[in-house]
This record gives sequence, structure tokens and C-alpha cells, in this order.
Amino acid sequence: MASAHRWVKVAESIAELSFAANNMAEVTVKGKKICIGKYKEVLYAFASKCPHASGILANGYIDMVGNVVCPVHRYKFCIKNGRNVSGEGYYLKHWPVDVREDGVFIELEQSSFFDWL
Repeated sequence: MASAHRWVKVAESIAELSFAANNMAEVTVKGKKICIGKYKEVLYAFASKCPHASGILANGYIDMVGNVVCPVHRYKFCIKNGRNVSGEGYYLKHWPVDVREDGVFIELEQSSFFDWL
């Protein structure tokens, strides 16, 4: 059975996200923190913690070629697909982002039928 997805509104507008100087912001969805990065004026959503040592990615940065760089060990992940590009073999969970007239939305997996209630 394929997993269901749904779009969740995380902000009324891009301005509401309060990006830091490193072009990263953090939002909370259903008690879970998600990092949002802005690269070349496009938004990307990914896990708030590095899969290696749980570094807080909002404290890292986005490099010149669009990699999220962890502040702890400098592991790098492609902001577009979550692949580890510095060679350690980890994968950064990521989600699609859609900016609409009525807000900023992230597409999340539906874990169970009861989440829809």
C-alpha cells in the first residue's frame, strides 16, 4: 500500500518564516521540528537534525552550490534531494515545499489513518 501524503501549512507567508542570516529557519509541525532553507530564492524543507550526530542544521549554513552543511562535523547534504555529498553515506530526510498565495506548505507523509482526524 502506498503511503498517503498531505500538504501542511507552516506559515502565512515567506516573511513569517524569520530566516536567519544563514538563510535557514525552523518550524514545528505536529510537535516535530523541520528546517527550511532558502537557496536562490527557492524554499526546501528537511530534517532539523543531521542524521550523523544530530547537529542542529538551522545552526549550519547553505554553501555556494546548494548543500546544507552541518555545524558539528561539516557533513554536506544536497538541499534538493538530501543525498550526502561529502562521502559519509548518510541521507537527509527532505520534503517538498509549495509557496502559494495563502501560505507556505510542506508535503508530509501520512503515518496512519488517525492522523487525518
